Amino acid sequence: MVGALDGVKVLDLTRVLAGPLCTMILGDLGAEVIKVEAPGGSDETRKWGPPFQNGVSAYYLCANRNKKSLTVNLKDPRGKKIIYQLVEKSDVVIHNFKTGTMDRLGLGYEELSRCNPKLIYCSITGFGETGPYKNLPGYDFIIQGMSGLMSITGDEHTPPFKTGVAITDILTGLYACIGIQAALLEKDRSGRGQKIDLSLYDCAVSSLVNVASNYLMTKKVPPKMGNRHPNIVPYQTFRTADGEMVIAVGNDRQFQDLCSVLEMRELPSDPRFSTNPERVKHRTELIPILEKRFQMKSTAYWMEACQQKKIPCGPIQKLDEMVCDPQLTAREMFLSMEHPTAGTIQVVGSPVNYPPLINLTV
Repeated sequence: MVGALDGVKVLDLTRVLAGPLCTMILGDLGAEVIKVEAPGGSDETRKWGPPFQNGVSAYYLCANRNKKSLTVNLKDPRGKKIIYQLVEKSDVVIHNFKTGTMDRLGLGYEELSRCNPKLIYCSITGFGETGPYKNLPGYDFIIQGMSGLMSITGDEHTPPFKTGVAITDILTGLYACIGIQAALLEKDRSGRGQKIDLSLYDCAVSSLVNVASNYLMTKKVPPKMGNRHPNIVPYQTFRTADGEMVIAVGNDRQFQDLCSVLEMRELPSDPRFSTNPERVKHRTELIPILEKRFQMKSTAYWMEACQQKKIPCGPIQKLDEMVCDPQLTAREMFLSMEHPTAGTIQVVGSPVNYPPLINLTV
């Protein structure tokens, strides 16, 4: 089946996660991706592990499928000539070298766009190509700390925590995909390429969404809230008789239904709990009442009861439980692929699905 980006050629000069994730997604969507590394391999994730399979890193495999591979010495005039030849035939060049590196190599946007005026040139750096931090190295962990993400992750009894995955790298890779595809549309209209300047720092700050909006409106520094939501109650984890589960009540009707399931129908008529704004104000009074009731029965019991009432809920699954989830099996989210060195590997599939078009021909 032809992919949505079939015919788009991408020259991938990235390494680690944000850039490779972006180009992998473009490859999943049908683009031809040529990954360029220095002789011997310059993507550090090739050596990140264990685990390894036949010497191939699981980390490297998570962001580098659907790509062709090439080694080029960018500091050698012969290597630069190869890059220019590839650029002439490419729609997109993406790199994540530190600010100024590509210009020093003679591979900056101005030089490459003279070679190919329709070129889309995406730069990913820690802090962007402008501003006082532009020359600083930026890694996901550092960016999580600086952006405020770590200050709201954890609870009042813990130090700041990073998320369990390199979330700012992932977000930046997704933003890069959005920016590149928008630029491809613009190129179709105007015939011109353009430069995209993305920073991990900017992308991390953009991910603060309602938390940042709350602060900008009130100037109140948000506390760490653990699994609780700053604007919605009840919207958190609850311990049950045999485990823990997530309840995500998004409106007053759902709260009424939850109280019906819990056999506490009097709660919605209490002025302190009748509306979400009041529940947020009186969180410390309401939550202990709900916690006590949830601990009376099992997770399976509450899951079934809540699902019957269409109350948003879910179990907290470890990875060995998640990979066996029948929903993910039905969605084919885990695939087997053949790798020339690692052999048969299992990978997480693409979440982007294109169901068959409906035939409207009469």
